[in-house]
Amino acid sequence: MIAPLLAMMLQGAGVAQGEAPPPPASICDSPVYMVVAGPTLDRERMMAYASAIAESGLYRELGGYYVTIPRPLEVFEGELPANYANLTVRFPCIENARTFWNSRVYQEEIIKLRQDPSAGDYTVAIYAEAPLREDMVGRVGDARYSTDFSNVEVPQVDPPVVGPGANGGER
Repeated sequence: MIAPLLAMMLQGAGVAQGEAPPPPASICDSPVYMVVAGPTLDRERMMAYASAIAESGLYRELGGYYVTIPRPLEVFEGELPANYANLTVRFPCIENARTFWNSRVYQEEIIKLRQDPSAGDYTVAIYAEAPLREDMVGRVGDARYSTDFSNVEVPQVDPPVVGPGANGGER
């Protein structure tokens, strides 16, 4: 009884009887945060840069979205310059953050809007999402993506700027 049921299930999945099912698709589900921080030197050019990112559709395609507004609501300790920005973008995995950064459209068109000449003195770093503490399970969002954003085809620069193969090795 199990064999005919399995055969029906596999046929329903597009697998002919006697063939092995395809391996499961890779799931990009280890969220990371791209943090962009530093003083803005030319707000108007940074707005054009942000618009170019939005118009490119890269964030949407790769599952990236803003999780912070770049200016603080309050500063509890220390002093920030009036033009200091700290913006955080969440991606479903480091591969998608690298795909964004290494995309042809970003490296060949968009990044120039803020770098030539510099519209801001920024650092851009990737941080892993911390695991949810056990006592918080069920009390906050599940910290997972419900859509698979892996294996997105985005034309890349060669050699890559970040990730495997960048500058002869991993950064």
